[in-house]
Amino acid sequence: MAGTLYLVPTPLGNLADITLRAIEALKKADVVACEDTRRTLGLLNHLGISKPLWSYHAHSPGKRPRQLLEALQSGKAIALVSDAGTPGISDPGTSLVQGALEAGIPVVSLPGPCAAIAALAASGLPTDRFFFIGFLPRRTARARRVLSQAAENGGTVIVYESPFRTAGTLELIGTVAGPETPVVVVRELTKIHEEIIRGTAQEVLTRLQGRTLKGEVVILFRK
Repeated sequence: MAGTLYLVPTPLGNLADITLRAIEALKKADVVACEDTRRTLGLLNHLGISKPLWSYHAHSPGKRPRQLLEALQSGKAIALVSDAGTPGISDPGTSLVQGALEAGIPVVSLPGPCAAIAALAASGLPTDRFFFIGFLPRRTARARRVLSQAAENGGTVIVYESPFRTAGTLELIGTVAGPETPVVVVRELTKIHEEIIRGTAQEVLTRLQGRTLKGEVVILFRK
């Protein structure tokens, strides 16, 4: 009998955000598949849980997905986690979910922390319609095209970005949507140095000039 693939959200930063159901899923899992074994080990140690950890990330060799699917097909329960937030959202978990579904393996998604939704809720921008991009392409021309298409969607656009590329992305947003476009930059969600910066694309860019940002960044805007 096939096992079950559990998608288990983990805290964005504040460990108190782990849910009771997530803890239960981690306890009953035979294997925990994770991006960074060291980071997940720290979470499990905090929870007093000991489980085999299998690395599963964007650079995992081709045999790893097969090993996970074989384990599921043999009846094992696998908890899939990302470094932070909900697995499968802008991380390689999507392909494992697709493989499990194609093999007829049950997939159970647990609700929990998600940077995109938390940032949207706190942004003050309209939430009636939104367009999640995730991480932009590295090439400027492609990133500009993606942002332009998203801006024409008519909803709030959500982008994941590194702190080092935030200023460049704000410049692109000002170019494709206009310098007066409402923008919100959310940094270090749920952590000690959480920061939310609101204003127009130009205003936010000006406020960030000369600063060295750290941590995870979510950028939202609505044309």
